[in-house]
Amino acid sequence: MQQALIGIIGGSGLYHMETLQNAKEHAMDTPYGKPSDVLVTGSVHDVPVAFLARHGRGHRMIPSEVPYRANIHAMKQMGVRYLISMSAVGSLKEEMKPLDMVLPDQFIDLTKRRDSTFFGDGAVAHVSMAEPVCSSVADALARAVEQVSTDDHITLHRGGTYVCIEGPQFSTQSESHWYRSLGASVVGMTNMPEAKLAREAQIAYATLAMVTDFDCWHPHEEHVTANLAIANLMKNAERAQHIATAAIRIIGKERPASIAHNALASSLVTQPSDMTAETRRRLNTIIGAEK
Repeated sequence: MQQALIGIIGGSGLYHMETLQNAKEHAMDTPYGKPSDVLVTGSVHDVPVAFLARHGRGHRMIPSEVPYRANIHAMKQMGVRYLISMSAVGSLKEEMKPLDMVLPDQFIDLTKRRDSTFFGDGAVAHVSMAEPVCSSVADALARAVEQVSTDDHITLHRGGTYVCIEGPQFSTQSESHWYRSLGASVVGMTNMPEAKLAREAQIAYATLAMVTDFDCWHPHEEHVTANLAIANLMKNAERAQHIATAAIRIIGKERPASIAHNALASSLVTQPSDMTAETRRRLNTIIGAEK
């Protein structure tokens, strides 16, 4: 299997990566089913990369249907150690305007219908999510935005809380005001359980959140619609491609250490010797053959 150092998960409007050289498609399978689409591997600045369209090419899956476990497992099979998530979000703060970008460092998970762990069925682990985002990957993204901004000014907000809702409907006004009362900065539908699963898989994870709208809390701005969100996201799509390319160069050169890379060292409760052979085979990619 071809290996990749960095994974890119493209959200709404981001279904391919233009700068990927020598692209090759891989139809993957995992113990948790098939991922959203083929993984496309290649290189960017001579760094091996794997790209996946989160909703499938053509945007065929609502957020609840995305096979999050299969997606992260497939990235792990590819050898990915750093994962960049590209995501559309609504703003919950006045200062975070449409077409701005945000690097959230916290999450609130309000999803209801999603399998959020690789464990269970004979194996127990409790990973820490106190710091769910890898600061090194987020820093690389921030530096990449700064590089891209020399030609096209981008307003970037470092830090903040991403509240993840089930969807596919947008929020009610009461819900939107509630999220604001929780201190959340942006609202989206896809970064959970993605971030949790990346941590269990010991992959360093960060999100580049692209603001498309003000959700529906703002008294003077248009309430979010799919057309509005997609229109603004497409305006940022080219920028996102350039940012991802610059971030890949930085991470590929520096290959920073991350707390995520050893997440299971103090989190795995059931030792492999106490697992059934079937459970051990299912988790082999996640916990590593050497465990």
